[in-house]
Amino acid sequence: MPAKEISLRKMRWMLFLLGLVKIPIVGFVRPRLITIDDETVRVKIKLRRRTKNHLKSMYFGALAVGADVAGGIHAFYFAEKAGSKVSFAFKGMKADFIKRAESDILFESNEGLLVKQAIELSKSSGERVNQTIQVKAIDQNQEVVATFEMIVSVKCR
Repeated sequence: MPAKEISLRKMRWMLFLLGLVKIPIVGFVRPRLITIDDETVRVKIKLRRRTKNHLKSMYFGALAVGADVAGGIHAFYFAEKAGSKVSFAFKGMKADFIKRAESDILFESNEGLLVKQAIELSKSSGERVNQTIQVKAIDQNQEVVATFEMIVSVKCR
């Protein structure tokens, strides 16, 4: 069965529903899916009252939400493309905060193919598969403000 195409609009709707129904903090922070394809995902979080800390920069919890969404939405994307069910979670995260995030932040992951391989391996083995992926947080001046190393854990059902 060939993989079907998934529109950006559908993925944005799925992200909205995820925040509304399953993960309220995602709904509260309101990340915006900018682009998604087989390799790259870009998610933007605006710097506003909900995401600011007392220093008027983005709170590290909001940064973690952005990294979570950017690192994890590929699992939903590939599961939807293949028409399969995927159990997905993060097993670990390492974050390096390089400078204060004092503007809207773009979260970018270019490792979608690693997530796809993990899903395919889980499908064939029936076991849970862990894969480490990288996410960058970039401010409006195109400077990297944080990097995240996320351990994605997937199992196909």
